[in-house]
Parts: sequence; C-alpha cells; structure tokens
Amino acid sequence: MSHHGWTPQGAGEDAGREPSPYIELDRDAWAALAQETSSPLSAEEVRRLRGLGDSLDIDEVREVYLPLSRMLSMYVESAGRLHLRQEEFLHRRTPPRTPFVIGLAGSVAVGKSTTARVLQEMLAHWPEHPNVALVTTDGFLYPNAELERRGILHRKGFPESYDRRALLRFVVDIKSGKDEVEAPTYSHLVYDVVPEEKVVVKRPDIVIIEGLNVLQPARVREDGRTGLTLSDFFDFSVYVDAGTGHIRNWYVERFLRLRETAFRDPGSYFAKYGALSADEATAEAERIWDTINGPNLSQNILPTRSRATLVLRKDRDHSVRYVRVRKL
Repeated sequence: MSHHGWTPQGAGEDAGREPSPYIELDRDAWAALAQETSSPLSAEEVRRLRGLGDSLDIDEVREVYLPLSRMLSMYVESAGRLHLRQEEFLHRRTPPRTPFVIGLAGSVAVGKSTTARVLQEMLAHWPEHPNVALVTTDGFLYPNAELERRGILHRKGFPESYDRRALLRFVVDIKSGKDEVEAPTYSHLVYDVVPEEKVVVKRPDIVIIEGLNVLQPARVREDGRTGLTLSDFFDFSVYVDAGTGHIRNWYVERFLRLRETAFRDPGSYFAKYGALSADEATAEAERIWDTINGPNLSQNILPTRSRATLVLRKDRDHSVRYVRVRKL
C-alpha cells in the first residue's frame, strides 16, 4: 500500500530532503496564502454548496478553495497575457483567446463533483472570467445498451466504457474556439446517458472537465503510434486524492445513504437495492467496490495522479489536509 502513501514535505527541501518537482503544503500553510483575500461566496451560497457535499463547510471553502481559486485565476490571467504576446509575435489580428480548460480527476466517492461545483462557483465570482462551464465526462459513457452489446456493462467507468473519440472531439472543439459546443448528459437516477439532453457550452472563459479518467495518457495504437489524449488540451489539472481504505468506506456510506433516498425512487436503476437490509446493502456495496470501483482506481485512476498540476489530499473525515503543486 506504500504507493498510496503521502509524505507531507511542508518546507521540503530545506529539511535536507531530496529536491522534488512538487511543493507540498499542509492545510495551514495553504490556507495562509489567501488570508488577504476575502471569500467571494456569501454565507448563503456556501450553505447551498454545502448541500452538494457531505462535509463541505465554510472553513474548507475559505482555507482550501479560496487559495485554489486565486491560484487558478492567476493561471488564467497569465494564459491571457501569453495569448496576446503570441498573436503579436505571429503578426495575427488578435482573435478571442480559447477557453482555459481545467481537468479534474479522482476516484468514485472521493468528492470530485463537489470540488468541481465549488470551483465553478468561486471562479465565476472573479470579474476576469465570469463565464465558467462545468462538464462531467459521465455523458460520454457509451449508453448501457452499447456497453451490454460489447459485454462490458460491468466495467462501466473503466477507460474502455467511454466514447473517447467523442470526448476528445469535444475538447478539441472547445480549444479551437468554436462559439458553441455540445456535450451529452448523464442521469445517475436511470444510470444511463440521456440522449435528448445536451449541455451547451457557449464561449466560456473557463471550462472544468470532471471525470474518473480525464488524466489518462494517450493509448498506443496497433501501429505503435500514440494519438492525442484529453489531457493534452488541459491548461491545468487537479487530482482529488485520499487513502484507498477511506474512499472505500465513503463509497459504502454513500451507498447506504442512497438506499434511504434515491434508491427508493421507483424510476431509479438501483430501486432493487432499496429493499435490502442495512447488512445486505453494506455487503453489496463492498462487493461492487471490490470488483469494480476499487480495481478501476488502482489500475487506471490512481496511476494518473502524478500527471496532475495540483493534488488535493483528503483525510479520513473528508477534509483536505495537504496540497501538492507541481513547480513551474
């Protein structure tokens, strides 16, 4: 399990450690970076966001997401300046610059969706980039019927269960500066792609693309060449991390909560789980984790952690304890 470990460096190299391409800061050191900046979110907005994430509180927003949104804002502004310089250098009439794309990866049940929504909300408050779009890669899963046809419904969420060509085309269109780009949507209730519903992204300043496998490296083709991959078009990437044992527990807890709520909906794909006893539901959640989500995490998701620009490392209680940033 050592490769899941986390060694906070804090002042790192000053302590006589080997130089590293990363800077690691504990929660307090990271929080101190934004002490001069007041949070753009009102208490009411934080309350609303807190409803989206089980453990999100006003301290986490102020101490973790405020510094992160300031840092991202700095990256966006720098990209804008570089865009102008490049257009001048190329003697081009300056067209609008393409959106700044942020990839956000991590395991099932680690809290990616909450992180993505908080970042979207906070980044949209800075006047430099008010239009922030959020797209999840779930919409790019093959429909269940297609997964069944391919015999991989039990591998939903694994890299091969996504229409990677469509996902890549979507990001290429965004980075080409198209005025309007559409993405398919996904319903967690019916556990399938909703063919008639689309997310329309119109000239955003920033696009956050959230999903399990967004940091996957390019696949090697049969002729030995590698093609393009999603992360080739990211300007910044975030990986939400935690110990595998903690994530497994969170998955089981979430499954039990859903059994009390969404699984009771007769329209839910998982309605069959609504009638399980607590013990049966726990055993089923553990089985799903151990046969699907756990292997996907160890084989496909966790190995992409080192490709992220920034890693948020969570503790047992879901709170972010350390932040690791790649040096420039």
